[in-house]
Amino acid sequence: MDIGQPTLEQLRIFLAVIDEGGFNPAARKLGRAVSVISYAIASLESQLDLALFDREGSRRPRLTDAGRSLMPAARAVVDETAGLMARARSIHAGVETEVAIALDVMVPLGPISAILQEFQQVYPLVDLRLHVEALGAVASLLLQGRADLAVAGPVLIDLPELQRREIGTIELVPVAAPGHPLARLDTILPGQSRQYLQLVLTDRSAYTEGQEFSVLSPRTWRLADLGAKHELLLSGSGWGNMPLHAVADDIERGRLKRLAIPEGARIEYRLNALWRHDSLPGPATMWLLEAFEAAL
Repeated sequence: MDIGQPTLEQLRIFLAVIDEGGFNPAARKLGRAVSVISYAIASLESQLDLALFDREGSRRPRLTDAGRSLMPAARAVVDETAGLMARARSIHAGVETEVAIALDVMVPLGPISAILQEFQQVYPLVDLRLHVEALGAVASLLLQGRADLAVAGPVLIDLPELQRREIGTIELVPVAAPGHPLARLDTILPGQSRQYLQLVLTDRSAYTEGQEFSVLSPRTWRLADLGAKHELLLSGSGWGNMPLHAVADDIERGRLKRLAIPEGARIEYRLNALWRHDSLPGPATMWLLEAFEAAL
């Protein structure tokens, strides 16, 4: 059997009759005459060769089994079309259809999570992709074209392809488990931390190769994962610098002890927003950049 193809307008009227509970209220909602609504439904039923509403015995049309079965598909078509038109309007307005961001693993995810939730309300039609990496791997995503905006730490070399804007600072502190030899000392003398294994965050990219950030000990374990470093610190494997926001609860509960190391009892870790010179931030990307700057 050949079945006619419904128009988008017919599907909208079909759903309006369902949602409003009748032909008259659907006509009022759509600003159409009742005769137009009735004709559209009759035409749709004729094209599909199906009765969509049971009109007998009630002034309120009731969905037939066929109408109930087709309703979700009709709603999906109308919703997808509305989304397509909204995206087209966004493109004409210069709003990105997708934004990919790369974050340094040191960045606190609490305030970032709140920003990303708000972003979805402000730009519901912009797809968002999130990457979390360490050190130079953040810049690598930008240079490979896999990210539009990055928030990175101070250890990146100045790459001519990237534009930089300082947006905040986080505090790094040296910590160790309570049973670690450094944690048991009343006073840590200059150079004493060099005698013990230091856990150091390392890089998956070549952009910070050969650079050191607050590495004091010649004995190190290099880790590409901040979570693994955290676990090894808790187990007493060594000492190391961690973002204060990530270990504040451990320090309060006595699982880790903050170390008064003379060479650096606290370290400022400056955060920079980065983007490519040849790809200026659009409205949605700029909204994120300014929100990150306000939060960090």
